[in-house]
Amino acid sequence: SAASTGKRNAKRNPKPLQRTASPLSKMINGKSRIQAQGFPPTHPVSTLYPDGNFPVGEITEHPGDFNTHRMASEEKKAADPLMADQLKACREAAEIHRQVRQDAQRYIRPGMSMIDICQRIESTNLRLLGFDPANPLARSWGFPTGCSLNHCAAHWTPNYGDETVLKKDDVMKIDFGTQINGYIIDCAFTMTFDPKYEQLLECVKDSTNTGIRNMGIDVRLCDIGAAVSEVIKS
Repeated sequence: SAASTGKRNAKRNPKPLQRTASPLSKMINGKSRIQAQGFPPTHPVSTLYPDGNFPVGEITEHPGDFNTHRMASEEKKAADPLMADQLKACREAAEIHRQVRQDAQRYIRPGMSMIDICQRIESTNLRLLGFDPANPLARSWGFPTGCSLNHCAAHWTPNYGDETVLKKDDVMKIDFGTQINGYIIDCAFTMTFDPKYEQLLECVKDSTNTGIRNMGIDVRLCDIGAAVSEVIKS
């Protein structure tokens, strides 16, 4: 909500976290270089990849015969370097998002307040981004963290003073973004602690992967939706 956005912006400076595991490091030219993140994660991801070569992630084929030329065309390949800065920012943001997501999945447990959950995610996000209060637009979280419960599908975030607590039989949808130089990586995932929802979680994962496989330039949105819907209803 707008109210929570304004209040959270005033508290963006992340507080130090107590580290329970030390990162691996090695000496390069007399200097220690971080090799791996600890738990909870405390080091900006850029320090893990000083050469700027962030993980590429999954590359999928364009669906449909009408798009195969995009993978083989020399013209398209030659245009890739023009997006180097954009891809670098997106890949760094994606790796930060992945590490924040992993921390949240290990940390969140029933009995925690929704505000504490959101603040943990947002402070970890800022820490791994290397957030600079003097230049807040360069890198930050993309929007207030969503932590919608049960019948609320998405885009709910608690205001300060909200006393909602996560329960064991809740189904929670976490949605947060990581922003670098205006490029936002956004990802949502579902968490639950009751085994009765395992089939629901598997269905969600399968439908998400189906949607990704069917995405591509010039693909009709209705066709993507139809493929996802078929998985969910089957």
